[in-house]
Amino acid sequence: MKDLKIGFIGVGNMASAIVEGIVAKEFVAGSQIYLFDILTEKVQQFAGKLGAHAMNSPEEVIENVDVLVLAVKPNIVRTALLNAKAGILEKQPLLVSIAAGTTTEAIYDIFETDQPVKVVRVMPNVNAMVGEGAAAVCGNEFASKEDISLIVEMFNKIGRAWELEEKNFSNFTALAGSSPAYAYLFIDSIARAGVKNGLPKDIALEIATQAVLGSAKMIEESKENPWTLIDRVCSPGGTTVAGLVELENNAFISTVIKGIDATIEKDLDLMNQAKK
Repeated sequence: MKDLKIGFIGVGNMASAIVEGIVAKEFVAGSQIYLFDILTEKVQQFAGKLGAHAMNSPEEVIENVDVLVLAVKPNIVRTALLNAKAGILEKQPLLVSIAAGTTTEAIYDIFETDQPVKVVRVMPNVNAMVGEGAAAVCGNEFASKEDISLIVEMFNKIGRAWELEEKNFSNFTALAGSSPAYAYLFIDSIARAGVKNGLPKDIALEIATQAVLGSAKMIEESKENPWTLIDRVCSPGGTTVAGLVELENNAFISTVIKGIDATIEKDLDLMNQAKK
């Protein structure tokens, strides 16, 4: 994207991961990135490492960019947008928000205008920090298909991205936003079982991590249904099927589903509270 200029208001861990990813994958050059954060010294160091621009104010970022990524915490989205309102309405960048639980409608309503504002909402997950993120993308009525495709392409540089209807974002939050914590718990549980049976914790954790990493890769690359792969691992009367039966005796599948359901319910509840 030779001529595309991208700005970030807020340069925390997630924004830093996005910037590093899109520069490393040559989506844009470092010189096409404009950054602002209240932690000025940290941003200057980060910008210097990538050849990006550390700006002195959100207004300076907006003046220079085609895409503006709002990467602040949900509780300060309103303040950040009101402070940048005049510049956004004048320059009309494509506004991208990665704030959790903040809808495109809620973002547009902050401007209190009849003027079109192109808003794209992205829900990334923590694994973007290692280039294996999962992100959902949607746009408001003013964002074109090309705008949405651009942002999907951008987030594909740090993992995988899908365009989803905004009504499905709570579902996505549970499947991709919160589930890394469940995966971490599963890996740690496997490792602790290894410790229980005599392995050192560091070795057990390495083994469990590699096993789960390889299993995810197997599903991705083989394109097989997970149940088909399960059957391949389970020999008749063998060790694996004995373990699976014990997991199901303790409602493993339904417990995971209940955890996802609880996450969706909580996300919807938080959104409803935000509307009041």
